[in-house]
Amino acid sequence: MKLSNAKLFVISAPSGCGKGTILGEAFKSGNVFYSVSCTTRQPRPGEVNGREYNFITNEEFEKMISEDSFLEYAGYADHYYGTPKAPVLEKLEKGIDVILEIETKGAFQVKKAMPEAVALFILPPSVRELNRRLHKRATEEEDVIAKRCGQAAGEIEKSFEYDYVIMNDGLEEAVEDFLTVYNSAKSEDGKADKFKTENENIKNLIREVLNNA
Repeated sequence: MKLSNAKLFVISAPSGCGKGTILGEAFKSGNVFYSVSCTTRQPRPGEVNGREYNFITNEEFEKMISEDSFLEYAGYADHYYGTPKAPVLEKLEKGIDVILEIETKGAFQVKKAMPEAVALFILPPSVRELNRRLHKRATEEEDVIAKRCGQAAGEIEKSFEYDYVIMNDGLEEAVEDFLTVYNSAKSEDGKADKFKTENENIKNLIREVLNNA
């Protein structure tokens, strides 16, 4: 018996695409549980332990792996990232929606374990624009930016396998599109069908971004 309409939303986007900003704007009211991932990378300026990430050591992360404490985990850009399992399941059982902001490999792990999860990919207008945004953010060295941009095209190619795809070509519109997907997935009213990856317009949009890489 289904006890609640709580849903798990899996959100992915290349680094620098603005997914954190979109989520922050969309959920100002705080009516969802925003899962905090664990990572072994160092905090960026302004990041707070327990807010953006739980920053832990390699040894701590590997101990959690051995204890089957992750819903998903992966190595990315020379560091571990993972989603603690217990808080996610606890919130869903209580009828609270859960948002996971994770990379593609982890997203597919979650979808395999929990097929009912709603997977959404946020596209940049182009990889060139992504490069500009990462430089503007000025939180990483040039070689790290180059690596992230190099990985972006591969991530975007995987967006065909998500349930929905939107583009962040402007914050206000991206937030509106995100909320359309979120609310439609909750109510199952079909209003977000135009963002489904089975839609030919969305497939063409992904191809266009890839061609402009």
